[in-house]
Amino acid sequence: MRKPFVAGNWKMNTDSHSSVALAEGVVSSSEKLAGHKVDVAVIPPFVYLQPVSKALSSSRVALGSQDIYFEQKGAFTGEVSAAMLKDVGCTYALCGHSERRHVIGETDELINKKVAAAIAGGLLPILCVGELIEQRKADQTAEVVMRQLKAGLEGLSDEKLPAVTIAYEPVWAIGTGLTATPEQAQEVHALIRALLADMYSTKLAEETCIQYGGSVKPGNAAELMAQSDVDGFLVGGASLKVDDFVAIIQAA
Repeated sequence: MRKPFVAGNWKMNTDSHSSVALAEGVVSSSEKLAGHKVDVAVIPPFVYLQPVSKALSSSRVALGSQDIYFEQKGAFTGEVSAAMLKDVGCTYALCGHSERRHVIGETDELINKKVAAAIAGGLLPILCVGELIEQRKADQTAEVVMRQLKAGLEGLSDEKLPAVTIAYEPVWAIGTGLTATPEQAQEVHALIRALLADMYSTKLAEETCIQYGGSVKPGNAAELMAQSDVDGFLVGGASLKVDDFVAIIQAA
C-alpha cells in the first residue's frame, strides 16, 4: 500500500515572516488531522529554508527545496548543492518542475543530473513530468511524458528508484484554474506506472509514489485522490493558505 504524499510548492512567494507563519500553521493543523497517515512536505523559496526548517523541527512535516544543482561545490554562482540543502534540513528536492523546464529552459539531460545528485547527496528527488497544452491538443501527452520520465531516470538503478517520487503536472493546468479530469489524471498516472514496470519491475512500479500537480484545490482533491494510481499531490497556489492545504491533506 503506497502512503499518500502531499507537498506544497510555495514557488516565489512569502516573506521572512509569512513563510514561518505558514509553516507553523501547516504543522499545527496537519498533524492533528493526518497523523502518520499522510507524508507532508513544504517547499519554500531558498532564502527561507532555514527559518522554515526551524519552524518544522520536532514535527512530521518535511522540508523540500525547489531546485538543486548537480555539482557538489565550486564556482557555480547562484547554485545550491545537495550538501547545502541537507545542511539546512531538507529531505526532498524538486527536479524538473515545469517552470524550470519551460521558463528557465532546463533540459532533460540537466534534470537527470539533478536527480542523480539529489540521491547521491542523501535527498529524495521529486521528478516532475508533464505536457504543454499544444502537446495535449496534438495527442502527444504519452510521448512527452514517456520521454521526460525515461530521460529523468536515465542510469538510475533498481536500488535507487525507491528514493524517487514522480509528479505528473499537466503544464496547461498549472496556475490556470484548469484541472485535468480525474480520468485524464488516472490515464497518465497509469501510463507512468506501466513505463516504470517496463524500465524496472512491476514491484518497484507498484511501490512508486506518483503525485498529481495542476490546480489542485480542496474541491477537487478527493475525486482525484480516488483514482487508483494517484498517490498524492504537488500543490501550488493552494499550499499558500493553511486551510486549503490542510483540506487537501485531509482528502489524501
